[in-house]
Amino acid sequence: MYSDKLQFKDLPYRDMEKLRQFGRDVVKAVPLLVISIPPFANYLVFVLMYFFPRQLLIPHFWTPRQQLEFRGVYHSVRVQQHQPILSELQSLQVSEGGLQKRLQNLSVKVQNGVTPQVSEILAVRGLFSGPPLGIKRMSTKQMRMVSPLLFLTPRLPSFLMSRRLQRHGSELLQLDRALSRLGVQNLSEAELRQACFLRGLYSSSLSVHQCREWLSRWLHLSASLKDSEVSLLLHSIVFLSANHRH
Repeated sequence: MYSDKLQFKDLPYRDMEKLRQFGRDVVKAVPLLVISIPPFANYLVFVLMYFFPRQLLIPHFWTPRQQLEFRGVYHSVRVQQHQPILSELQSLQVSEGGLQKRLQNLSVKVQNGVTPQVSEILAVRGLFSGPPLGIKRMSTKQMRMVSPLLFLTPRLPSFLMSRRLQRHGSELLQLDRALSRLGVQNLSEAELRQACFLRGLYSSSLSVHQCREWLSRWLHLSASLKDSEVSLLLHSIVFLSANHRH
């Protein structure tokens, strides 16, 4: 990337996804490497890895059974934020009465187990580019609810949470654009399910066709968004997947 003067957004989808995952794997592996530095500590590391594979091992070393199990654990943490986020959106007070009514209707629809149309989500986009729900304008309470959707810790100062949400949201938007160029139909089943999981869908009980259909709907939404509307993309993790919680 350095020699060819390439940026993250210029990479093909698979290279972009590998780089994204590599960064997270390095962060996860560093504590284990530090623990193994003292003499004979490597024996302790092996014991820890055996008893705590989800916390200490990167996904590359998980068995297929562990991958399914651990994804379920991570997804259950994410699902716990759905209802609080929808309730917060439903009670949100905004100056534009028409947009507030659309947001309330959208929140109620999702709470009732109905997956909204892409057009219904885009109809409230004006609330997610500036105050009160823009990526740089969300309250601390809202950021703490949205962060777990991306498996980010909410236990940080608000300025750090805002920066991390913006970075990870922009990264997801770039991934979507690269995936649109590649085409959903060119993904393997494993790549397809991983892409759905990253965007909020736990697809273990869904067919490949259903996963491909859901991901195509997501990309249709994402393709309509500007960089300044990345907050709407993050909230769409709830809007589009709340009806597929299990």
